[in-house]
Amino acid sequence: MATTATGELPRVRRRRRLSPGRRLPAARLAGPLVLLALWAAASAAGQLDPGAIPAPWTVARTGVHLWTDGTLPTDILTSLERAAYGFVIGLVAGVALALASGLSRAGEALIDGTVQLNRAIPTLGLIPLFILWLGIGETFKIAIIAIVVYIPLYLNTHAALSGIDSRYVELAEVQGLSRFAFIRQIVIPGALPGFFVGLRLAVTGSWLGLVVLEQINATSGLGYLMFQAQNYGQSDVILVGLLIYGVFGLASDSVVRLIERRVLSWRRTLSS
Repeated sequence: MATTATGELPRVRRRRRLSPGRRLPAARLAGPLVLLALWAAASAAGQLDPGAIPAPWTVARTGVHLWTDGTLPTDILTSLERAAYGFVIGLVAGVALALASGLSRAGEALIDGTVQLNRAIPTLGLIPLFILWLGIGETFKIAIIAIVVYIPLYLNTHAALSGIDSRYVELAEVQGLSRFAFIRQIVIPGALPGFFVGLRLAVTGSWLGLVVLEQINATSGLGYLMFQAQNYGQSDVILVGLLIYGVFGLASDSVVRLIERRVLSWRRTLSS
């Protein structure tokens, strides 16, 4: 090995690591668990008003009681059914409109401006109008959830389609690819990253919309349960509903992330 003029070995410069490093197992649970620990510690120390923010063990007992008497399972199933119907309709509408707008100038002229106008209008502000159109039953709730879902799906998928490098389009034309082959080999891989971003936002938005809609002329569902608890000052029941919504939101987001990592395993990114 070569030495310096003073006879010392040259100092090897250590390369600095700039990547985030290896993914930690169950890392996304760390934040919620820390909040739960702080909540429990503050309750045990008497720093929280039990009437406003009950202790975690009180909320847990209330949740067990609501489950054993059959109230909670019925409300959870009702909420899941509403969210599922609205989500599927919004998913299909968002992807179909994004493809029609992103792959055709005529489609973009007809669709994009309308969707942008819809995005500028607060979705929950459409509730009175949809009640007049569709009645006070389940239909208007599902329609509002579908709107909440399709907007982020459309925006992110359309943006991903618009961001596909035009050189890939030129290459497909030179190779003589058919329309179907072009969509399968160029469009879908290019749009998937944006689609999954929109899907995560849509999943979260469906739960946010549901908690409001279930307090409007509903007779079941988690939102209805929380609304009734508000009338009787049952903060523990309200927290049970909020925690269930939070668990559903975190679980559904984690499922989408898992699917995204599997489907986009060919990408080399910081998250992978």
